[in-house]
Amino acid sequence: MKAWLVHDWCTPDDMQWADLPLPQPGPGQVRVKVAAAALNFLDTLMIGGRYQERPPLPFAPGVELSGTVDAVGGDTDLALGERVCGLVSYGAFAEYACVDAADLSRVPAAVDLPTAAALPVVYGTAHHALLERGRLEPGQTLLVLAAAGGVGLATVQLGKALGLNVLAAAGGADKCALARQHGAAQAFDSTAPDWVEQVKAATGGRGVDAVLDPVGGDYTAAALRLLAVGGRLLIVGFAAGAIPQIPANRLLLKELSAVGVVWGPWRRQNRTAAAAQMASLFELWQKNAIAPLVSQRRPLREAPAAIADLGARRTTGKILLIPGADQ
Repeated sequence: MKAWLVHDWCTPDDMQWADLPLPQPGPGQVRVKVAAAALNFLDTLMIGGRYQERPPLPFAPGVELSGTVDAVGGDTDLALGERVCGLVSYGAFAEYACVDAADLSRVPAAVDLPTAAALPVVYGTAHHALLERGRLEPGQTLLVLAAAGGVGLATVQLGKALGLNVLAAAGGADKCALARQHGAAQAFDSTAPDWVEQVKAATGGRGVDAVLDPVGGDYTAAALRLLAVGGRLLIVGFAAGAIPQIPANRLLLKELSAVGVVWGPWRRQNRTAAAAQMASLFELWQKNAIAPLVSQRRPLREAPAAIADLGARRTTGKILLIPGADQ
C-alpha cells in the first residue's frame, strides 16, 4: 500500500511517499480501507516533533479518517464492510490503517463516507468544549475565535444548534462572511484594531459568557477582556504559536474560569460518553443542524502541499486527502 512516512522530525516537503506491506490488525483492532483522511492543525506540529504526543519513528502521520472495515483482528463487534470514522493516534495518511475498534464510530448510511472523516476531531472538540467543559446553556453568548477554521466553524454551527447566541471573530471580510453563513449572529474582523471594542459594544458592554480560543498569543488577552463576570475561557490550542500567560488577577476580579479542552484523552477515558457524543453529532448532521465544511478534496499524494497550506493559514474548513485519486 501507499503511505506517507516521517523518518525524522521534518517539514511537510521532507515526508516520504512509500510502499509498505498491508498492515494486519491485532486483537481489538480492525483494518480500515481509508476513504478519506482529514487534515488538522496538529498534523503540522506532529511531523515536526512539536506536538505533545510523539509517535515512534518512522510513522505515517494523520489522525482522522473514514473508510470501510477491511479486516478484523478479533475481540470487536465491528464487521467486515462496515462504514466507520474516527480519531487515531497516527497512521491515517495511508491507503489502509489498523485502528483500535474502540476509536471508531459507525457512519450512518445517509452520511457521505469521505465527508465523515471531517467530523470527529473538530465537532468532538466543539461538543466537549461547549457542553462537558463549558457547561453552556441555551441563550448564553459565545464568542468563537478563528471562527473560519475547522474547530471554529464546527463550534459556530454546534453553538447555534444548541441555542447559543454565537459571535465570531475571524481574519478578514471573507472569513467573517463564512462564519455568518454557518450560524454566527455577528462576525468581527479580528484584523481590525478596534475589534475588541466592537464585540464589547455588541454585547451592550456586558461581555460574553464564554470564549472558544484555539489561537492563543495576544488573542487570549483579548478574550479575557471580553468575558463577562463568571465567564469561561475555553482553551483549545495555540495556533498563533505563542502560549499566553494568563494573569491570575483577571480571573480573580471577574470570577473567570480558564478551562483546558482536550477531546482526545477525554474520549479514551470516557468511552460510553464519547460514543453518545458521536451519536448525537450524527443525529444533528442528519437533521442538517450541523454539516462539515470541506473546502478541498485532494489526492493523498498531495499531502505535503495540503499540510503546508494549512500551516500557513491559507485554508478554511477542512481538507480531505483521498487515497487512490491519483495512483
